[in-house]
Amino acid sequence: MATAEPRTAPPAEANGQPAHDDATAVRKLADARERIKLEVGRVIVGQTDIIDLLLTALLCRGHVLLHGVPGLGKTLMAKTLADSLAMEFRRVQFTPDLMPSDITGTDIIKEDPASGKHSLEFLPGPVFTNFLLADEINRTPPKTQAALLQAMQETEVTVGRQTFPLPRPFFVVATQNPIEMEGTYPLPEAQVDRFMFSLRIAYPTVDEEVKIIKGTTGTALAKAAAALGIEEVARLQEYVRGVPIADSVVNYAARLIAATRPGCGGPADIHKYLSYGASPRASQCLVLGAKARALLSGRFHVDFADLKALAAPVLRHRLVLNFHARADKIDADALVTKLLAAVPQNA
Repeated sequence: MATAEPRTAPPAEANGQPAHDDATAVRKLADARERIKLEVGRVIVGQTDIIDLLLTALLCRGHVLLHGVPGLGKTLMAKTLADSLAMEFRRVQFTPDLMPSDITGTDIIKEDPASGKHSLEFLPGPVFTNFLLADEINRTPPKTQAALLQAMQETEVTVGRQTFPLPRPFFVVATQNPIEMEGTYPLPEAQVDRFMFSLRIAYPTVDEEVKIIKGTTGTALAKAAAALGIEEVARLQEYVRGVPIADSVVNYAARLIAATRPGCGGPADIHKYLSYGASPRASQCLVLGAKARALLSGRFHVDFADLKALAAPVLRHRLVLNFHARADKIDADALVTKLLAAVPQNA
C-alpha cells in the first residue's frame, strides 16, 4: 500500500451528515454491492464474506493473498468478480520456469517492410490488465515474484530504459495452496506485507455443496453480468479515500497495530509468541479498509467495528510467529482475537 496521504480532501459534511452528493454516492455504492453479490451469487455458492473482502481491497487499490486447498473455486471466484465489474481478467499459472518477462512483457525486434530497418517494440505481458489472478504464486522463483510485486506496488513496469504505466484500476489476487509446500518458494515477509489482505477460503457446508453440484453438473452454466463499470470502480477508489474518520478511531487503529510489536508495551501473552509485529503499512491498510467497509455498508463514517472486522485479514500474514507459537499450536488468528480483547477502544 502507498504511504502517501489521500489526494482528495474529505467531502463536505453538514451537521455530521454527508452532503447530498455524498449521500447519493453512498447509497449507489451500497446498492452496487448488493448487485455485485447477486451477480456473483449466480455462479459462486456461499463465500459472501470473501467476496466482500475482495471488493473492499479493490476499492482501496490493495491486493489480496488467497489461501485455499485445490477445488474450492478460487479461480472461478476471481473470474466471476471481474465479470461483475466489467474488468479485463487474465490468469497466470506460476511455475518454477516462469521468467519475469513472462509477466511484465519484453522488447521484440520488429522490421519495417518498407525500409528494412529494425527497431525494438515492447510486447506487453499479462500484467497489463485490470484484474490479474496470480495462481500459486509461491511456485515461481523469487525474481519472478519480485517482478509482480513491483508492479503491484508501483502500478507500473520498467523494461530496459522505459517505464510503462499499468491500466487503472489494477487488482491482483494471488493464490497459495497450503497443503503442497514441496518445491515451492515461500514469499518473504517483506513481500507478503505488500498484500493488503490475506484471506482463507473454507470448505463449503453440505447444503452449499449440494447447490454447487446441482449448478455445475447440468447443461446450463450460470454467468455473472456486469453490475458496475471500470470507470465507476475507478471513481469509487478515489471516493473511498475521502471518507472522514474520527481521531479516536485512528488512534485505536494505531494502538492496535503498535501492540503487536515486541518491546512496545503490548500484552505479554501475545508477545511471547511473536518474533516481529506489524509495520505501519498494516495500520494504513486497516484504516483504508475500514473506510471502504463503511461505504459498502451504506455508512459515511468509520466505526470501531469496521477496524475489528478487518483486523484478522490485515494482520494474519504480517505477524511473524516464533517457535513458542508452533509448539503451543497458536496461529495468527488466535493472536488477533487476543489482541482485540486486550487493547481498549479508548485510551
